Amino acid sequence: MNASNAMLLPLHIAGGSLAMIFGAVALVARKGGTVHRRSGQLFVCSMLTMGITASVLGPAANGLMPAYFVVTALTTVRPVTAWTRWINVGALLVAVVLALGSMAKGFTAFGAPGHALNGVPFFMLFFIGTVMAIAAAGDVRVMWSGPLPRGGRRLARHLWRMCFALFIAAGSFFSIKARVAKLLPEPFTTPAMRALPIVLIFVAMFYWLWRVRHSARFTAFKTSA
Repeated sequence: MNASNAMLLPLHIAGGSLAMIFGAVALVARKGGTVHRRSGQLFVCSMLTMGITASVLGPAANGLMPAYFVVTALTTVRPVTAWTRWINVGALLVAVVLALGSMAKGFTAFGAPGHALNGVPFFMLFFIGTVMAIAAAGDVRVMWSGPLPRGGRRLARHLWRMCFALFIAAGSFFSIKARVAKLLPEPFTTPAMRALPIVLIFVAMFYWLWRVRHSARFTAFKTSA
């Protein structure tokens, strides 16, 4: 590892660690409240730090994916301007490239010994590629029909993208036992305990998606610009 990478690695780790903390706070906080907004903003900054440093330390795709999700989640609840339109166009291109790349790697991994590529099983690559394709389709729909109206649908788009970014941050940490063992006691390094945070993220995501889709409070909710 060269000197510049050695300097970036602690920043990358700090960004990922803070992203998990701020993301968890934003996930459980009252939606639309001050704590939710502030922790969400800090989560975005932390994820961008993690993503940018990951792009320097390794393949660019490792950093583009979390950056894509937090940026598009943020633009969803921001006023539409000429600048955000260009951001959304660039984000769509990133999503398409990542979707095609993940699918291609999935086929390569399926034909490789152990059905894995660089330690990543083929089904995870197909899963990521499918999620990116769904995200890209959502971008096309928004660009074609215009911004989503304030309320449940808009919040749902914002929510699932933020949650998937949190999944990336948590997954990059908890998927590797050696990383967990450096910070947590031995009982937390078992496969079940390392999988638990990931499961909780998706449980919380689907719970809030259900809430924002069916609650009158969220249907009428006006996000701050």
